[in-house]
Amino acid sequence: MLVEKDQEAAIVWFWKAINAGDRVDSALKDMAVVMKQLDRTEEAIEAIKSFRSLCSKNAQDSLDNVLIDLYKKCGRVDEQIELLRQKLRKIYVGEAFNGKPTKTARSHGKKFQVSVKQESSRILGNLGWAYMQKSNYLAAEAVYKKAQMIDPDANKACNLGQCLMKQARYDEARLVLEEVVMDQVPGSDNLRWRSRAEELLLDLESRQPPFVLSNLVGLHLYDELQDGLEQPLAQSDPTSPRWLPIFEEIYNFKGQLAC
Repeated sequence: MLVEKDQEAAIVWFWKAINAGDRVDSALKDMAVVMKQLDRTEEAIEAIKSFRSLCSKNAQDSLDNVLIDLYKKCGRVDEQIELLRQKLRKIYVGEAFNGKPTKTARSHGKKFQVSVKQESSRILGNLGWAYMQKSNYLAAEAVYKKAQMIDPDANKACNLGQCLMKQARYDEARLVLEEVVMDQVPGSDNLRWRSRAEELLLDLESRQPPFVLSNLVGLHLYDELQDGLEQPLAQSDPTSPRWLPIFEEIYNFKGQLAC
């Protein structure tokens, strides 16, 4: 194929097809993908924005997906977040998939069906990643937890664990990551995600300060030993872990989810 042999020449042909109105849907999408491969990301973004109005309604969702990938590659995180939120709004008002419960997707040349539930979780996962890039870990945590409630998988569990680690909430992160290692989350049998969970657990152990009795405020180790440890440490009130509420609709997020 021309695209495989000469990508620059393929872009010229894609432009000719777009200008001639010949299969614009596929020409614009394929051209943007090739431009991304050639590190012409900004040019691809402008091409989609300028010519997507020539494409059919059915092509808009796939163009959004390409645009999100382009924003991600070139670091335009704010625009990525906004587009992901727009896609979530369409799902919640029933406009996604042109009102149908599933859509046909393609990956590595194979077609498969994607449900609204799966798409919602996927978009939330991408949104969580984008918030992580903005260091908005509270927002990332909220959307990762929502995604896991809808359609859990080991990849997003690892991301949630990492998000909790960023907040120094190591005990909560350990629980999430151990579920992957113990094969308690869908997709845990994937060696890639299991290995990542194991690596994060090792990183967690190196980050978490060791438990040293002498560092505890108000603890007199010598007196405790003399008294036979009559006052167990368990009597002290532990700090309660923080749990964010899971928002029912992403587009109604409060200020903590602002970019």
